[in-house]
Amino acid sequence: MNRRRFLCLTAAVLAPASALMPSPAPAATWAGRGLGAALGVTLHGADPGRAALTFARVEREIDRIETLFSLYRDSALTRLNRDGRLAWPSNDMLGILDLAARVHRATGGAFDPSVQPLWQAMATGGDREAARALIGLDRLRLTPQEIALGRGQALTLNGIAQGWTADRIAALLRAEGYGAALIDMGELAAIGAPPQQVAIAGPQGRWLADTQLADRALATSSPGGTLLAGQPHILGPSGQPPLWQTVAVSAPSAALADALSTAFCLMPRPAIARALAAFPGARIEVMA
Repeated sequence: MNRRRFLCLTAAVLAPASALMPSPAPAATWAGRGLGAALGVTLHGADPGRAALTFARVEREIDRIETLFSLYRDSALTRLNRDGRLAWPSNDMLGILDLAARVHRATGGAFDPSVQPLWQAMATGGDREAARALIGLDRLRLTPQEIALGRGQALTLNGIAQGWTADRIAALLRAEGYGAALIDMGELAAIGAPPQQVAIAGPQGRWLADTQLADRALATSSPGGTLLAGQPHILGPSGQPPLWQTVAVSAPSAALADALSTAFCLMPRPAIARALAAFPGARIEVMA
């Protein structure tokens, strides 16, 4: 998953605790790579030995999620795209696709993971019109026994999987009893209190706004941050161009914030307001 984000912490995701929260408690930090990006976790008030064990579990969880959602290694997603169906899918796969379908409906189809054939056509010089004819998440069939795609379809979860991963890591840390942590999986999730301040930036690092996170997540999308065949990498399923340079959304769930920030780049304000009504916990932090 190589979708670029333009969101930075006030200091840095692995900055000392004093830069992130007004507390003398020490911070244990982890930095790594996965999901096609640099990742980080900061645990506040953590014993170093215990933190080391936790970070090993974080690494295993990230690897597990990549075996489900990656487009760049053998995964459940690549097998689904290859075969058109996936028998006995995991709860994670069912959950992420169920959320994707709900966001798809709420955004009038602006969020649509079935744009993958169009992405491939643009990347390889293929037939874009033929690829566009394959788009339509409503053709997805989702049951506990099987996931089935329409003929010729393929999915990308790049607009939601980083947020999903942040949520899973947050759940892991809560289960282990951590009272305060900041998680960067390409999208941010903060657990515990007090609030942790972050700065939202657009392409080229241009500062846009500050916000605070406490048991809340933040996702930022900038269509022009990465270009595909000279065009913005967030693709309108119906051919619509991006209307915003950067959109940042906060929500209780990082996966939801991730999907909404992606879709909202393609949507006018009235449509965004209608979509937000379907997810009362979500709100716009930046539209620029």
